[in-house]
Amino acid sequence: MRIALGLSYRGCAYLGWQSQPGGRTVQDQFEAALARFMGTPVRVACAGRTDAGVHALQQVVHFDSPVSRAPFSWVRGTNNFLPPDIAVNWAQPVVDAFHAQKSAVSRRYRYVLVQAKVRPALLHGLVGWTHLPLDASAMRAAAAILLGTHDFSAFRASSCQSRSPVKTLHAIDIGRQGDTWTFDFHASAFLHHMVRNIMGCLIAVGSGAQDSVWLHNVLQSCNRSLAAPTFMPHGLYFLGPQYPASFDLPDPACDLPQLFA
Repeated sequence: MRIALGLSYRGCAYLGWQSQPGGRTVQDQFEAALARFMGTPVRVACAGRTDAGVHALQQVVHFDSPVSRAPFSWVRGTNNFLPPDIAVNWAQPVVDAFHAQKSAVSRRYRYVLVQAKVRPALLHGLVGWTHLPLDASAMRAAAAILLGTHDFSAFRASSCQSRSPVKTLHAIDIGRQGDTWTFDFHASAFLHHMVRNIMGCLIAVGSGAQDSVWLHNVLQSCNRSLAAPTFMPHGLYFLGPQYPASFDLPDPACDLPQLFA
């Protein structure tokens, strides 16, 4: 039986999603908890790997189970063995053709940024920070340049394992409430560090250090060395993948916009 699970986690304490020998990753913690509940080792496939310090509101995974459990049992049973900063939100049987990564048609991220003279100590690890004043109009004009299907090599980490740098960026929505900025990204898929590298460039434009023509040239160059440095991971949230309606999976449980509207 193939099972899909939706989970959320706070990434501060972990070295990202993907399993590593030291065991300090979300995947390691999650698979250990799932194995204790099932009584047998298990490996899962995820919708999208997240970096160290990055959070998720709706990570989706799937695995093939040799045992049968009711959906609520998968949720409660696995959560019983998970640390408090990782939680399963829902579980559902799926057809064998479903794959958490390959079946996704798009993915969404949100970056939460605080603009303040002093770094926000109480929100450390949960938000990004800049002391520089930002121009919303300039950043929106720059973001519009990136929309569409492009070669995003200029925003790709050297360690990226994606087969192609060509992705379709559907939308970048920028909002502000008080000192808190939100940057919502929706794309067919993302390259390694793509959102954080774009964030570095948008902040360079918003602060007046660069203009939108510079960002256009960076995109066209496909040269990572011409773009801004990779921005900090702390304010990045994986809002989740989107799948064809035929799989009938729950909509992403995006509580984040309520917390950082």
